[in-house]
Amino acid sequence: MMRSAEIDRRSFVKAAGLGFLAALAPRSLMALERTDAIYASGIRAADGSFAVATVTERGEIVDQMTLPARAHGMAFSAATGKTVAFARRPGTFAMIFDPRNKGEPIAISSPEGRHFYGHGAFSPNGRLLYASENDFDGNRGMIGLYDATNRFTRIGEFETYGIGPHDMTVSDDGRLLIVANGGIETHPDFGRTKLNLGEMQPSLALIDAATGALIEKHVLPAEWAELSTRHVDLDGEGRIWFACQYEGHRKDLPPLVGHFAKGENLSFIDLPEETTRRLANYVGAIAVNRSEGLVGITSPKGGASVTIDARTGKMLAETSVPDAAGIAPAKSGFAVSSYDGDFLTTRSDVAWDQHIVRI
Repeated sequence: MMRSAEIDRRSFVKAAGLGFLAALAPRSLMALERTDAIYASGIRAADGSFAVATVTERGEIVDQMTLPARAHGMAFSAATGKTVAFARRPGTFAMIFDPRNKGEPIAISSPEGRHFYGHGAFSPNGRLLYASENDFDGNRGMIGLYDATNRFTRIGEFETYGIGPHDMTVSDDGRLLIVANGGIETHPDFGRTKLNLGEMQPSLALIDAATGALIEKHVLPAEWAELSTRHVDLDGEGRIWFACQYEGHRKDLPPLVGHFAKGENLSFIDLPEETTRRLANYVGAIAVNRSEGLVGITSPKGGASVTIDARTGKMLAETSVPDAAGIAPAKSGFAVSSYDGDFLTTRSDVAWDQHIVRI
């Protein structure tokens, strides 16, 4: 049986305890009572400040935790309840907190010569946190290893065997680290400027979680060398789904979504041409709803979300979502947010950031 990375509202409330509930405003308590799922996402508030918000599946904000700067990706451990907000590239902070209580968060920084790429994942037992990082002077991707049992002390690093690692995840058995090496060289001296667009090397790597050894590396075909592999997720059959952002000519129509498994070649999904055009060569987030066998993607540039059948690879639905941002599995389908403040059926006076995690 595949493990679940989610807890329901009743489990969340039970784990949180009376102290957490007593600290919530009545409106937040009511929202929490009515929901079946809880999510976390970075936000920019109306005053320009940044935070992480816990939010119901209706989009009602339950609680917030202030951040020093903009967050990007999130990671959640079902084993421990810990949640991490990673700084947006080339940021150097990650904030670890337990959304079920008001305990003091733990802030960690990337070491000298490294910065975070905005993503990471926990080991299944919650004892290790893995973070995608950049060795910017060495121009190589790294995975930072952090001991979650000792205030997230950094205890080592592995190579990602590529350039510009972005999103990453961990196999259900904890043996594989799965990394999307976007192939784009960056350096904090140049901010977010992409330094090697004519010589990109996008790839997807499977790495031994115990030793850091490379198990498999899948380099994208030469014709799609400008197709940056950015985000990954796992389906109920153990297949790895990946989503891309194209750095080539805007009139090209590259495949933007694909999947593979250990020992298999990459397979791209053949989306309808009009959908590919709508996505504007940019998929900003991907999520798998395992219980329903669905894959969801969003495109802020295209203002759309798309739902795909994980078994057949066929597109099931395309929905207009202006400034679409994050996506995560819901009880039915997906929860989708936007930079305009929409989260499913609710609009808040915030800008939701690019990623959502169900907690």
